[in-house]
Amino acid sequence: MADLTRDAYIQIMGDKHAVSAWVLDTSGAQHIYKGQPLLLNSSGDPENLVAFVDAVTVAATDVFAGIANEEKIVAAADPETTAVEVLVGPTIVGFKDSALTNADIGKTIYMSDSGTLSETAADNPQIGKLVLVKDGFAYVQLSAPQICAGA
Repeated sequence: MADLTRDAYIQIMGDKHAVSAWVLDTSGAQHIYKGQPLLLNSSGDPENLVAFVDAVTVAATDVFAGIANEEKIVAAADPETTAVEVLVGPTIVGFKDSALTNADIGKTIYMSDSGTLSETAADNPQIGKLVLVKDGFAYVQLSAPQICAGA
């Protein structure tokens, strides 16, 4: 896959009990899609969220804040007041995936771009642990918020 260009079709296993709202960084324009990983960028604005895409370099001091639960758009230099609903741990989110199998259950999962699950840590945010693969979805128990120490 590649970076999202529309909302991802995600599923929630169990209750969506761990939801919080975060303000988006407006130092640059952002289009956030449902299902996209969100970060607190320690080298930019460490208090407001940025969307993770493949072009973003994830540092070991960045924080994976969670998965966007809605689409949001902000323009550069907008007031930093636009909040996005974010799924955080221990919510279990199902992502469309054809690479992982139930043999991978228990493995640490990263995202290599905003639409692709990965087992590779380098320059990718760690999002959680794989708990189930079923009907074309890989279900990940989110570990957010979490420092991206393995990036």
